[in-house]
Amino acid sequence: MAASDVTSPVDPVDGDPAGEQKSFASGARILSIGIASTGLFTFAYFSVASHVLSDNALGGVNLLWTILFITISVIYRPVEQLLSRSIATRRAQGHEAGHPLRDAARIQAAFAATFVVVAFLFKGTLIDAFDGRDALFWVLVVAALAYAASYFARGYFAGHQWFALYGGLVFFEAVARFCFPVAVAVGIASGQTAVALGIAAAPLASLLVIPIAIRRYGTGAPDGTPGTPVDRAAGAAREGATFAGAVAVVQLAEQTLLNAGPLFAPKGAMFAVVFGAFLITRSPLQLFQSIQTSLLPHLAGLEATEGTAAFDKAIRTTILAIAAFAGAVALGLLAIGPFAMDILYPTDGTYGRVGLAVIGVAMGLHLSAGTLNQAALARGQAAHAAIAWGASAVVFVAWMAAGVVDDALVRAEVGYAAATGLLCVALLAIYRAGTPAVAPPPLPDPPPALG
Repeated sequence: MAASDVTSPVDPVDGDPAGEQKSFASGARILSIGIASTGLFTFAYFSVASHVLSDNALGGVNLLWTILFITISVIYRPVEQLLSRSIATRRAQGHEAGHPLRDAARIQAAFAATFVVVAFLFKGTLIDAFDGRDALFWVLVVAALAYAASYFARGYFAGHQWFALYGGLVFFEAVARFCFPVAVAVGIASGQTAVALGIAAAPLASLLVIPIAIRRYGTGAPDGTPGTPVDRAAGAAREGATFAGAVAVVQLAEQTLLNAGPLFAPKGAMFAVVFGAFLITRSPLQLFQSIQTSLLPHLAGLEATEGTAAFDKAIRTTILAIAAFAGAVALGLLAIGPFAMDILYPTDGTYGRVGLAVIGVAMGLHLSAGTLNQAALARGQAAHAAIAWGASAVVFVAWMAAGVVDDALVRAEVGYAAATGLLCVALLAIYRAGTPAVAPPPLPDPPPALG
């Protein structure tokens, strides 16, 4: 599905809406390519790693990635979403510069500092979980701090609809990470640490896009608009913190859905099998992140300018595309799933074709839930969405902990499908029943320049 099918913003400040739309569509297509490539390179990273490392060493890298991905999604994605929504809403109201960034930066810095403190408090526990490999702990810390800057840049790019830069950022990240297991495969490097270093190098490489953005677009006007009342600024800060907190709950629940299956599996070969099965979900989630990334600022702009009909059309078109994609994936997994997994992600365990197809269907439900979630965020319903996500995550964890099904892989497949189905129903109810929130009042325009 082309990005332009679900996005058609008109910049109210620009005198040439058609030109602006063409530029947006071009950037969104590049973003789609960048995110799709990221998903493929991420899968390839773990695929090559599975060929050059033992199951035990690979398990350490998988655990490192799982901890890191949960952490950065929970503590950094909220600020990305906050910046994307707030900047897009202000731009739709005619404010092209002076977007408030300090509050978002403070939230991001606080999250990063909290992570460092917690990581060092549990340093011994983490190193034990990594089988005594200190290097994996330091990779975790460095990568998490680097991702703080990376996700802040993503939010800024998304809010301005600089999707070509966003796509470049995540593409550089994925390629840099992939180079490390390849270096081990060709004999330039060796061992678990060399493969794991790619996880820390990736976000640092992605930051190379930021100087390009500065050269192309400049740094923009200073933070804030002259004459902004203090009470309005304080209110915006509270709203931003509330929004970020709700999105953090959503992200924690989403990571629970993605990782509770592998984490409840016995350590060793079964962990690798369940982790491999859930890679089927991870890669498409990254691919469709391009649509979701462009969708939030677009929906926020529609909510401020065009109303319900265009809003509903964007959601409907996206979900139909997801349904078609997920159906094709499920059929493919049903036909050749076990064969493909044995080649791409070989382990000592086995995959069932029906179970893999169930994961494919559940992936489609997960993507649909993500789309409905963007609608809730754009309409100021983040708290309602957080409750829905949290409840579905609790259901999944309870199912996995109960051990009703002995086979950990089958238990994870069934539980994930049921949890994402319940989540879609809940978010659809929020979408249908919710009344769009009142957009925040525009800040006063700066006085006209003299002369």
